[in-house]
Amino acid sequence: MGMFGPLLAAMSTFIAFATAFAAAPLIAWGTGGRTYLARRGRAAWAHRGAIACSICEHPFEPEDMAYCPVYSGPICSLCCTLEARCRDMCKPRSRFSEQVADLLAPATPRWTRNKVDHRVFPFFGILLLFSLAIAALLGLIGYEYGILAPAQRPVIDETLRVVFLALFILSALAAWLLVLAHASRRAAEDESGHQTTMLLDEITAHQRTDAALKKAKAAAESANTAKSRYIVGVIHEIRAPLNAIFGYAQLLENGGTLRPEDAVRTIRRSAAHLSNLVDGLLDISQIETGALQLHRDHVDFPDFLDQIVDMFRLQATAKGIGFFDERVGTLPSFVHTDEKRLRQILINLLSNALKYTEHGSATLRVQRRGQVTEFEVIDTGHGIRPEDIKTIFEPFERGHMPAANAVPGTGLGLTISKLLSEILGGEISVESTPGKGSTFRVRLLLSEANGNALARTARRITGYAGARQKILIADDDADHVRLLSEILLSLGFIVITTGDGANCLNLFDDARPNLVLLDIAMPGMSGLEVAAQLCTGTATTKILIVSGNLHDAPRPAQDQPPLDYDGFLAKPIDIRALLERIGALLSLDWIFESPAQPVQKSNPANMPRPAAEHLADLLQLGRIGYVRGIETKLTAIAKAEPQTDEFCAHLRALVRGFELAQYMACLESLTEPNNHD
Repeated sequence: MGMFGPLLAAMSTFIAFATAFAAAPLIAWGTGGRTYLARRGRAAWAHRGAIACSICEHPFEPEDMAYCPVYSGPICSLCCTLEARCRDMCKPRSRFSEQVADLLAPATPRWTRNKVDHRVFPFFGILLLFSLAIAALLGLIGYEYGILAPAQRPVIDETLRVVFLALFILSALAAWLLVLAHASRRAAEDESGHQTTMLLDEITAHQRTDAALKKAKAAAESANTAKSRYIVGVIHEIRAPLNAIFGYAQLLENGGTLRPEDAVRTIRRSAAHLSNLVDGLLDISQIETGALQLHRDHVDFPDFLDQIVDMFRLQATAKGIGFFDERVGTLPSFVHTDEKRLRQILINLLSNALKYTEHGSATLRVQRRGQVTEFEVIDTGHGIRPEDIKTIFEPFERGHMPAANAVPGTGLGLTISKLLSEILGGEISVESTPGKGSTFRVRLLLSEANGNALARTARRITGYAGARQKILIADDDADHVRLLSEILLSLGFIVITTGDGANCLNLFDDARPNLVLLDIAMPGMSGLEVAAQLCTGTATTKILIVSGNLHDAPRPAQDQPPLDYDGFLAKPIDIRALLERIGALLSLDWIFESPAQPVQKSNPANMPRPAAEHLADLLQLGRIGYVRGIETKLTAIAKAEPQTDEFCAHLRALVRGFELAQYMACLESLTEPNNHD
């Protein structure tokens, strides 16, 4: 301030203070707060007592905090001051080089700005600062020397201009080095940030992998536990019918007082149980692999429901619980659906309802809303815990209630029911209260069918019309070959058998059969290999695979040629299904057994009947469902009172046909007071 006189020089301190005091708000107003005011706090922070800094994690008052866009969180004023790596991202275009570039931008063409190196503007800015500082310093020196030696002033000015030129060149070099150093530092920071981001991504990926491995390990352990539990259940389910089959087979082989028809009935029932167990496992395998085939059957809906109800009403009566059949509203007479799969769903649900209900009742309720038919299976059994409902439809899961695990089973029924419901285009849900019972609800889209279709009655096939057909059977299981031969020979087929694939090819060339039945697993050549060779040699012979290796049967993709065989049946075979498939492949006209003429049944009321106490005993045995006890009682009555033999035979036929409702109705009508003699 000395150039303005001694007074201003003396007041220079106060003038500088006033200038700074006035310039600060002017700069803030001119820059919009970008280079003067700190970021304003958020309104939501005003009512908070303390806020933790996202860097130092210390709590501070809201007035001392601001939101940092780099760390995406609150930051205190101290950390904001010390943190230099953020490059003031919260203050856009606030750095000196950026301001210089913005200042020069209007004076330069747009195409020049796009082509000029971005480091040029910082370079000129730094060079300008160096030049101004050097010029001010040399100017002050020239001014002072000019006062001391006015005569030498021209020489001093010329010397200072030379010095300024030299220092200007050095300043340019220094400014460029500073710009390069700054650019290198920025590049190093960017690379460091990139490497840090990659490291964090890798750490996150490792954490996800570790979590996935832990989850897979837990799932494997759970699956292993479920598998062990499943094996135990399957062994139990298999051992019981096998024991019955083995025991009754020994009794028949050794002879004894046991009636053969009773033993055969038990063996057949046990074999059917084993077959159903295997079918359940195969169903799950087929559904999971996409091999399950659906059929559009024409179903007599009321008759279908009657069959289901009759099947389980007898079981419920034998167990001492009630069974109710509720049909709400009007149901169609005929529907289109896969009868076997729908029956399988309802049997699984009703079997569970009876199995897990000790007291009370089970109910099958059917109602229709539009095209959607809703089946509800309601029981008053043990119920299901809420935490088990989420897993009850998974394979091998039966819940964790002690009462549920005490009941024999494999844990596959609900899984199969859920999968079949979804394949049929429906859904299944459950509502349950522990200790009060459960309600399983199945919703299916069943289209109404033409009611004029006639239900086909099952009649026994006795032969076929036309020329005799040759059938070649290739199977290494002698018992299965013997069974097929008995079935086909009795119908008039010419049957040729062999036990391996090579002999099958030799016999085929000589016999030229109309149909070849092949097993898949045979010694030497497999059935599929034999079918492939037979398919290339003839176009008239049909090939039917009859095997228990369902998983080995290939399925053609949409873009692949047809298979080498014409059909597939899984063991154990159903004779009716086998004959239907043979008839379709060979275009046979079956000859059926003539329908039996209806026999006029005698009225039990007109038959000689036993004493009232015997009728009361038979009625009581029927109420508890004790079938074996009823037969024993009827035998005893027939021996004691031979004149009642016709009456006992009539009741025995009803019981053996599982027509327990007619049995009870007959006895109740005879034991009424007005019917007593």
